[in-house]
Amino acid sequence: MKKLILLLFILFSFNVFAQKSENKFQSVTFQELQKIIHQNDDVLYVVNFWATWCKPCIEEIPGFMEVNSIYNDNPNFKMIMVSLDSKRIMDTKVKKFIDKHNLDVDVYLLDEESHFTEWMPQIDDTWMGAIPATVLIKNGKKLFFKQFQITQYELEDLVVEGLEKE
Repeated sequence: MKKLILLLFILFSFNVFAQKSENKFQSVTFQELQKIIHQNDDVLYVVNFWATWCKPCIEEIPGFMEVNSIYNDNPNFKMIMVSLDSKRIMDTKVKKFIDKHNLDVDVYLLDEESHFTEWMPQIDDTWMGAIPATVLIKNGKKLFFKQFQITQYELEDLVVEGLEKE
């Protein structure tokens, strides 16, 4: 009986680990990011632009992870964190930050050779470059955009509203 319980525990632990490893962390270009978040698939994409050196970004991440934990089982919800850190610290500082803060979402490092002023207007033409910045997209349409911090409760309301939209 003890062996069976131990085997079940090991299998459960492996399953939990396997589920966490499904999350991605990779470098993408802006065009690749656009393909990921502008799909006509009825999924609400919550996309947050942040950096490890940005104090307001770091302050809002726990609220984002809490909202993700509420909705991550919903097949029509997907949270994506887009790091604007330098690619040269991707394998050191950014990965350590992701592990330390338990970012249980897909994290992309935006590796863009063009200047940010070239791609920012494609997210929102009012974006002046401040981070954190959050955009909600569903079926290729922007539902919401805000630069600067967003609270967990504001995000929860936006997710509920976004999931209800067609």
